[in-house]
Amino acid sequence: MGQWHDVLMGMIDSGTEAAVQYLRFQSPHRNSRGHFTGVFGLVNNLAREGRLSDEQETFRRRNNRWYDAAYTDPSTVDPRVYDEAVNPGAAAWFKPSATHLLARVSGYLEILSAHGVDCRALRSADPGRVIYEDDVQVVVVPHAWDATGL
Repeated sequence: MGQWHDVLMGMIDSGTEAAVQYLRFQSPHRNSRGHFTGVFGLVNNLAREGRLSDEQETFRRRNNRWYDAAYTDPSTVDPRVYDEAVNPGAAAWFKPSATHLLARVSGYLEILSAHGVDCRALRSADPGRVIYEDDVQVVVVPHAWDATGL
């Protein structure tokens, strides 16, 4: 385990009882659509560009399959959840109780670090207007999108 594992575990363990602290890992830079690409999208982009080593690609494929089996893709429940016209800027955040999902994120963060791709860890009790929720995640329209339509 690398540096990101310790950071991740610290974020999970330091949550307060008073307010749920949702977690998200994303690029600090907006993409061409004006969004902040999440950790999985960032690693998948590296794979599409052919930049991953064999070991990194094996990790990505194995863990993407594991995540696909471990929790629900919100768009399979509501196909419009990520529709720009309906929910502009929609983004998924982990619930802090999703420790089994969060435990594997550090491997993705290590890949990004090895390729010099910035990724920041965010924490918020109120990341936006909730448009989807299950036991491990929420999908929200960030308040800035609701307020300004950025």
